[in-house]
Amino acid sequence: MSTPHEAAQLHSRLLGWFAEEARELPWRGGATPWGVFVSEVMLQQTPVVRVEPVWHEWMRRWPTPTALAAEPPGEAVRAWGRLGYPRRALRLHAAATAMRDEHGGEVPSTEAELLTLPGVGVYTAAAVAAFAFGERTTVVDTNIRRVLARARSVQQYPAPALTRAELALAASLVPEDREESATWNVAVMELGALVCTARSPQCDACPIADLCAWRLAGRPAHEGPPRRGQAWHGTDRQARGALLAVLRESDGPVTRAALAAAVPDEVRRERCLDGLVADGLVEPLARGRFQLPGASEAGPAPERAGELPAAPEPAEERYAG
Repeated sequence: MSTPHEAAQLHSRLLGWFAEEARELPWRGGATPWGVFVSEVMLQQTPVVRVEPVWHEWMRRWPTPTALAAEPPGEAVRAWGRLGYPRRALRLHAAATAMRDEHGGEVPSTEAELLTLPGVGVYTAAAVAAFAFGERTTVVDTNIRRVLARARSVQQYPAPALTRAELALAASLVPEDREESATWNVAVMELGALVCTARSPQCDACPIADLCAWRLAGRPAHEGPPRRGQAWHGTDRQARGALLAVLRESDGPVTRAALAAAVPDEVRRERCLDGLVADGLVEPLARGRFQLPGASEAGPAPERAGELPAAPEPAEERYAG
């Protein structure tokens, strides 16, 4: 844990740095709570540069939860484009529907209420409560975990999964002032995204370099399990994306032959198609046709989906880079 003096130093340095260096992002300062909510879901596992144009299009098309809930869930999947992990689009649609039906078409304003929405985890609830409503809460994403691991725990990288000790450390550093607490959370996140990056930390540009335990210890190398990036080419993730691209680009159901052209490997194609059906991202129709979920032409009795499970999506973590 940090002493009150150490915490005050960190607050002063980081909040001052953020006031000067913060990026101008459309979901900051003036965005509606719904705009903040959409951004937080989109930013999980996805860099800002890819999220921003899609976010603008979503907000133009669906400026409120009710507007999105009025559309079939397949339209959310279609508009998701190539952001990756498209089940997030279904979760957004389900959350929007719950907001319309149970919260008067508004985004709930407290962390506890946000946690009752379908598909909303601890990170998203805390982030939306803080950034949309100014609630004093503890936000912990992958960037914040890395900054605090280095600055306070003398570790190059945090543990593979969030620990109680990490959460307690993060909570101990949140300023008591409600408004300042929200700014603190986003400031630490911004430092991790821009300066204290995973691969090339820019210690010379860091406003808390002289307070960083990891830097003062000589930047000791990571001693935990090796960190591996997620593969893409030749994986089921790539094949699933190719299949969904065919469906997104079609105005109606597509044939199995059209999907075969996108993924020629029959075994991989059928495995991924079964997974997409199981995940609710694709609806199977009669006569070997498929469509995005909730389209008006549902067709006769669907084919039976396969039994192979889809690969799980990663735990909820915000990229924000």
